[in-house]
Amino acid sequence: MLLIACPWCGERDETEYHYGGQAHVAHPADPHALSDAEWGAYLFVRDNPKGEFAERWMHAAGCRRWFNVVRHTVTHDISAVYPAGQPRPVPPSDEHSEVTA
Repeated sequence: MLLIACPWCGERDETEYHYGGQAHVAHPADPHALSDAEWGAYLFVRDNPKGEFAERWMHAAGCRRWFNVVRHTVTHDISAVYPAGQPRPVPPSDEHSEVTA
């Protein structure tokens, strides 16, 4: 079971939330100009990475607000939680990592 920290209510079990899909999917500027294939791609085609992924969640059993979570799709570790409408946080750089050329 995931423990997700709502930005407003704090940490709760995942059963209190509803998953909303990929975060930061921009709405088309002129949706009426899209072909059927382009509209279908906007509605249904999403990234499916193995690794960190920004997702939308809604605290259905709490404040009912939408927010974003950066979750690793393999380990389910959550590295960031932030309100909807804000940019994805930049992970801190590892100052001690070696750079190879």
